[in-house]
Amino acid sequence: MSAEKVTPLGYLSDKETKVDLLNNEAIAKTIVRLIAETADSAVTIGVHGDWGAGKSSVLEMVEAAFPDGGDVLCLKFNGWQFQGFEDAKIALIEGVVNGLIEKRSLTTKAVEEVKRVLKSIDWLKVAKKGGGLALTAYTGIPMLGLDDLVGSVVDRVKNALTDKDAREAAIKQIEEFKKEKSDEATSKSVPTEIKEFREAYKDLIKKAGIKRLVVLIDDLDRCLPQTAIETLEAIRLFVLWDKTAFIVGADEGMIEIAVRDHFKNLPEVDVASSNASDSNQNYRRSYLEKLLQVPFRIPALGETETGIYVTLLLLGRALGEDSEEFTKLLALGRAALSKPWEGKGIDRDAIKTAAGMRFDEIVDALTLADRVSPVLAAGTKGNPRQIKRFLNALALRLAIAEARGFGNAIEQPHLAKVMLAEMFLHTTVFDHIATTAASSEDGICPEIALIEKIAAGGGPASSEEEAATEAGNPVIDEWKTRPDVMRWASVKPDLGKVSLKPYLFVIKDRKNYLGSAAPLPAKLAALLEKLLGGDMSAKGALPDVKSLNVPEAILLFDALGRKVREAPNFEARPTAIPGVAVVVEAHPSLQGRYVDILEALPPDRVGLWVASGHAFVTEAAPKARIETLRDKWKKATKNPLLRAELEPKKPARGSRGHGNV
Repeated sequence: MSAEKVTPLGYLSDKETKVDLLNNEAIAKTIVRLIAETADSAVTIGVHGDWGAGKSSVLEMVEAAFPDGGDVLCLKFNGWQFQGFEDAKIALIEGVVNGLIEKRSLTTKAVEEVKRVLKSIDWLKVAKKGGGLALTAYTGIPMLGLDDLVGSVVDRVKNALTDKDAREAAIKQIEEFKKEKSDEATSKSVPTEIKEFREAYKDLIKKAGIKRLVVLIDDLDRCLPQTAIETLEAIRLFVLWDKTAFIVGADEGMIEIAVRDHFKNLPEVDVASSNASDSNQNYRRSYLEKLLQVPFRIPALGETETGIYVTLLLLGRALGEDSEEFTKLLALGRAALSKPWEGKGIDRDAIKTAAGMRFDEIVDALTLADRVSPVLAAGTKGNPRQIKRFLNALALRLAIAEARGFGNAIEQPHLAKVMLAEMFLHTTVFDHIATTAASSEDGICPEIALIEKIAAGGGPASSEEEAATEAGNPVIDEWKTRPDVMRWASVKPDLGKVSLKPYLFVIKDRKNYLGSAAPLPAKLAALLEKLLGGDMSAKGALPDVKSLNVPEAILLFDALGRKVREAPNFEARPTAIPGVAVVVEAHPSLQGRYVDILEALPPDRVGLWVASGHAFVTEAAPKARIETLRDKWKKATKNPLLRAELEPKKPARGSRGHGNV
């Protein structure tokens, strides 16, 4: 590779961070305070929020508040650590105990206590195998019995050992092991052994010399339902044990799904209630609330908070999170986040003062943050992970464009606005923008300029052409009713006069709009096939076409229009014309576009079919244009039959003639 200078990627890591850009430190501090004030009793805490809301970062901050060697021991586990274990419940119990022993060097300081608690864990493992449903009755979790385990091993021995004597000796040893372990498992009752484990655990805590054991469990909502439930059941064993605190990071909705999956016999409809699934929903919620006594919910970011967060992300990327300048800017951001209801971001003058000599390095970052934040706030619903994903996608696409040598053809502000539309506007809106730009010679979608002008509170059209484009435009009429489109249109810079073809090329990793024809959504593709199947098939699709919204109808109409233009000749009626007629009949606002198709046909090469079949055109302006076309075709054609058909028909006596439309 050449040694030429390239722009750094500036990738934003999705890993949890100890640098708090979301002001969630307040939640972490409150959790730490709660743990301190309830040191003598057990407590279970839930940190809830959508995926990417910042739960892991809150747990990181809590962990950082309890350094090694203090009188509070903090152990952290990831729910995925127990994925794949035959019994995630025992795996967690063993993990907590082993962490306690290791962190406090108890193998030498508390030999007897360690032996007792490990023996109890071994008994739980054996009881799980030998006791079968005995342990199930205590925990509520169905388990595999020892008979199943031994039977599986015996089958393997029979298949592996060919020598008869060796095989019989091995099977005898296995049966003796089964009897020994079964006797051990049934020599004590489950409640008795659980009690002994509890006493051994309490003695171990005492020997460890700690005031509190804090156990953090993250990503429980990413586990399979069985693992999630077994982990929660393990926590239940510790709930009433003094000096133990569990903090679980999980999306409540995902855990409720796990509860529903595990307890399959819950009724889906409560016949005693007027609302479906009330009892089911209440049970799932009560189950979670009983296990996690204190809930902390991380709220989604509002528009002001999103703006501050995006600003801090981009400033940290530009300056480095460890820089002195960013530390000052972070303090400004936190101060602004402390009063989000005021709707103020970080003061620009204060930013300039804090950045000092490096202010020029962050001007572009500040501009980008101001532009994209309003749409990101709505499009991501204030989710920090989704915000990072957008900024990373923007940075990576710019880097790829640079590596491909696109040069000045791609400008970051323009690409950012295109990507906002791609990711956060309705599919039909962006598909219209992209397909229109891709099919035009100049790469411009004319509706963008119109909607940007309307969003900016612009005045009347500046030209007759612009006025004609805006008047009765069904796309604009639809877009004006959509808050997301109007919000996007107000983002600077304007794209109305920008060729979008280079940008469509950059984003074609998701969908290629620059091919011979952009792919239609599945529903529209199926309709297109019907509309191209002849008169009867096209007419049969009329109800489905009527059910389309305007942007979908336009996409379908444009696809049919391309089929008309691709016809080998126009003396015979193009196969797409019946479908075009059905779409226009279902959506009369497209009558003008239908006439556009007719006007684009070579007037000296059309056949008899153009003389009739336009009765669905009922609006005055399109009808007048068709009359003009009829005269144009009559003068250009060399076909005497067509010329005769295009002659104005004499009205019958007592009637008024309007031409053969």
